[in-house]
Amino acid sequence: MKTELDATPIQTAEEDTGLVEMLTRTKELCQYCRPGTPIKCATDCNIWRLRNQLSRLHRRIDNLDFIKDLFNALKNKRRLRIIEILSNGRYTVEMLQQRLKETGYHHSQLTIRDEYVDPLVNVGIVQNNGRKYNLTLLGHRLNELTDDLDIIEERLPPHSECYEEKTITILFERQKTYDELESSIEAESLSRVLSRLRESNLIKEDRNRRYMFYYQTKRDPDKERLSPTEERVYMNIPEEGISARKLAEKTVISLRRTYKYLRRLRGKKLVFKRKNLKKYTLTEEGKRIAKLLLNIRELILQFKKASKQFLAESSQKEKQNSVSDSSLDRDKRSQILVRAKL
Repeated sequence: MKTELDATPIQTAEEDTGLVEMLTRTKELCQYCRPGTPIKCATDCNIWRLRNQLSRLHRRIDNLDFIKDLFNALKNKRRLRIIEILSNGRYTVEMLQQRLKETGYHHSQLTIRDEYVDPLVNVGIVQNNGRKYNLTLLGHRLNELTDDLDIIEERLPPHSECYEEKTITILFERQKTYDELESSIEAESLSRVLSRLRESNLIKEDRNRRYMFYYQTKRDPDKERLSPTEERVYMNIPEEGISARKLAEKTVISLRRTYKYLRRLRGKKLVFKRKNLKKYTLTEEGKRIAKLLLNIRELILQFKKASKQFLAESSQKEKQNSVSDSSLDRDKRSQILVRAKL
């Protein structure tokens, strides 16, 4: 029986189709499919291939180093070119060698296989079918980001522990101080990581010249009697703190009087001051790469969710089949005993 997905390669699935929804759809189609033989199902059915890919990918994703290995595999121009080539069909290593030569990459077939294709196979982007290689569903989804992936290769170091990628995604949430970053990145590597990112123009230092900043305390202001001006000064102090000069501009009060009211508020334990620490923030290029990295992570989470659901359903089906087989065996044994008595 031909199904809708039989005639449509899995790599051409609509971009906005969620993997879990796709899996549910394939499950419904499988219920009405009647292949001639199990071999035909395994060799001709795209649904079976999709489920098989998800099963293999699930084991890889569970590896704690998977994201790191994936990013490192993508930070290579030749591998990105191979992904682009394989998006058009199946290729042998010899065919890949010829296509790479067209773009100026001259390598032996052994080098292409060991250095460029195998790392893509190891992270589930490419699969080997006999002598030919082709992209998996994950590979096709990543290929949609090929143009942006070139930026990763150009700006981020290869064969790394991916601290740079981690730092960029952390800073995408908000700017952070060195101490805040140190809680997420190994201290012995942080200085080197920040230096690399600065040199690549992916981050910048946001150091305010007015080092002394004023902050509100947690004390309830209703417990103190404030003058209208004191209240105006207090209410204009943001959560992230502010310098006296900027506060004066914000409240339209002279700097001298601003200091006077800040001293009063400090005396009432409503305001405290401290030096403003240097903070790191992303450049526009850094934000672009951060979005790409987050999109890749989100894609992996989708695959993980889909593969987990698939394995759960497969396990449940195996248990049901096992129970059915056990019941059948009991029935057969009962029949044999009855015949023996007769």
